[in-house]
Amino acid sequence: MVDVLKGLNLEYLAINPASCFRGLHESVVNHGNNQAPEILTCVHEEIACAIAQGYAKIEGRPLGVALHGTVGLQHAAMALYNAYCDKIPIYVLIGNMVDATKRGPGIEWVHSAQDPAALVRDFIKWDDQPGSLQQFAESALRAYKIAMTPPMGPVLLSLDAELQENPIEGPQRPWIPKLPQLRYPVGDAGAVSEVAKLLANAEFPVLVADRMARTQGGMDRLVELAELLQCAVIDQGGRTNFPSQHALNHTFRAKDILRQADVVVGLELGDYWGTLHSFNDRIVRREASITRPDVKTISIGTGDIFIKSNYQDFQRFEGVDVSVMGDGEATLPALLEAVKSQMNADRRSAVQGRGSKLGDGHAKLIEALRSRAAIGWDASPITTGRLCAELWNEIRSEDWSLVGNGLGNIWPRGLWDSRKFYSFTGSSGGIGMGYGAPGALGAALANRKHGRISVAIQGDGDLMYTLGTLWTAAHHRIPLLYVVHNNRAYNQERMHLQVMSGRRMRGLDNVHIGTTLIDPDIDFATVAKGLGVYAEGPITDSKELGPALKRALTLVKRGEPALLDVITEAR
Repeated sequence: MVDVLKGLNLEYLAINPASCFRGLHESVVNHGNNQAPEILTCVHEEIACAIAQGYAKIEGRPLGVALHGTVGLQHAAMALYNAYCDKIPIYVLIGNMVDATKRGPGIEWVHSAQDPAALVRDFIKWDDQPGSLQQFAESALRAYKIAMTPPMGPVLLSLDAELQENPIEGPQRPWIPKLPQLRYPVGDAGAVSEVAKLLANAEFPVLVADRMARTQGGMDRLVELAELLQCAVIDQGGRTNFPSQHALNHTFRAKDILRQADVVVGLELGDYWGTLHSFNDRIVRREASITRPDVKTISIGTGDIFIKSNYQDFQRFEGVDVSVMGDGEATLPALLEAVKSQMNADRRSAVQGRGSKLGDGHAKLIEALRSRAAIGWDASPITTGRLCAELWNEIRSEDWSLVGNGLGNIWPRGLWDSRKFYSFTGSSGGIGMGYGAPGALGAALANRKHGRISVAIQGDGDLMYTLGTLWTAAHHRIPLLYVVHNNRAYNQERMHLQVMSGRRMRGLDNVHIGTTLIDPDIDFATVAKGLGVYAEGPITDSKELGPALKRALTLVKRGEPALLDVITEAR
């Protein structure tokens, strides 16, 4: 089994140790010399899977995870759901004792099942329970291929304990199939040509990207296409798809831009309907289209290729004019060449004026954002605008990666100069609490060998779900700076309670009940120190923030994790 995993080039195996995969564990550390895969010790299965999700966003391939039968899989379910919604490949192995007559009394019975993968089958891509070592070899490669084929997602193999532990019988050893070189599906050539013609002749085309760019090549091709067309780009942030300070980036005035569009191309959009409509649920639920009646809408992506019925992550249906089934990044080169062939010299000259106007609009937007970020500069609690400005000031000259953003606002993606596909790793996917800290750590683990500075703006409520992540960061010496956005509340939920109280005209006196994290206040710095991570805080004086960031980043550059507990405004 370990030889097969080595053939898959899995760098790590994230585990919380368990008896049900003791045979595999022993072979990894002794037969495999704890190298490729190397054991990554975690204190909770949800942490292990979330680390794998963050890692894959940077590295572009799975990290292995081993889970403890039924109970470990239940712990990991939330993280697997996040990865499924986020279209991220995770390679999961669980232990199981299939033959009931071989189970020891007590624990082995409650930790085994006839069909353990049934727990999560609605939100993984594929699973199997091999009955022989040869079947394991073949299923292991099949699982990897399925996980890595867009739309990507988690896969799971259930490994019988007897299969892990017993010696190989007979003279013939199982053989390991070849791992194929994967080529991602490209959109139909005719459909791509049709899209190119619409774009080249449009008065005001708009490109909208969500989970599109996996590599720098994907990001660069989108820039080239936008500059050829001199059109606006909206980056919805599922990945870093487009440079934040590029003159054609109009992410933060998306609705105004889309109202003008006569052609909209969506690249791997998770929510096309939500892109083209406004929605408000503050008093009553209201919706309205924000686009022109004659707008032509085009979808390029793999979202419709793999959909399950129970969990509704696929969002509301939008009837687009042209739907191109193909991976967004893989289809971009063909689309770019097709547009070039449609753009003669006169047409290229004609679109320059459109680009100039968009550039002026972008400059005004950035200036307005900078002015807003300066409001309340010396206030306490510290404003999120100053928090992000001070952090940017310390990392702007580094090769940096924002591996977590618990703010939920515009400052980092609006004001920082994001030029690389790893500049920002997107959200959790399923918006499940507890992803932030381990997801950031997985991305930082992947960044480590590239020498990048990894930073995460970490929500306080989210951190309480998976605090044990900090021990893994310290134990494996993964360099990462956590800056805790500590507003001492589940602020999103407090806002919802304010809305409901206002709607029912009951006043706002009680909206703190069940939504705040006070009495006692949580001392994250003390907790982090107890788990082996350098920490400072709580920081309440904005003048102390810059020096504290310098001290913490000095340690991160030396290869250690660090945490700053910053008392901040609500958002």
